[in-house]
Amino acid sequence: MELQDLVGLHELTGVDRGNIQRSEDSYWTRDAKSLQFTLDGKTYTAIEDPNDGYRSMMNSLTMTEGEHTTNRFPPQRVMAAMRKDGDFSKNKVLDLIDTQTGMVVLSVGTENTNDYYPCCIMQFNPENMNINKGK
Repeated sequence: MELQDLVGLHELTGVDRGNIQRSEDSYWTRDAKSLQFTLDGKTYTAIEDPNDGYRSMMNSLTMTEGEHTTNRFPPQRVMAAMRKDGDFSKNKVLDLIDTQTGMVVLSVGTENTNDYYPCCIMQFNPENMNINKGK
């Protein structure tokens, strides 16, 4: 599954952060971060490739039917859009933008894909959701 497959209007109902432990036979040098989020009743899991500790990137995005996140909240309408490239960097990042506040709630992917030091992005900003406005 590719990030751009999720572009469009959705309802976000849950987000969890996690870690995947490095296995003995893994080429990873450390544990990998993960981020699970539920859109329209399907749960997506993004997994980091921690590479060598200086560079990282998003390794994979998988989908499972059903809500598998533990941090749940009432449905929030979000517009999923691919982040635009910067003047000096290329991005492969999906931003989920709250349709009421216009602010980025969740970002997942890889920044600086054209650089020697790409960076995995897995950010959740619950304060930007409409239900948290003013709290």
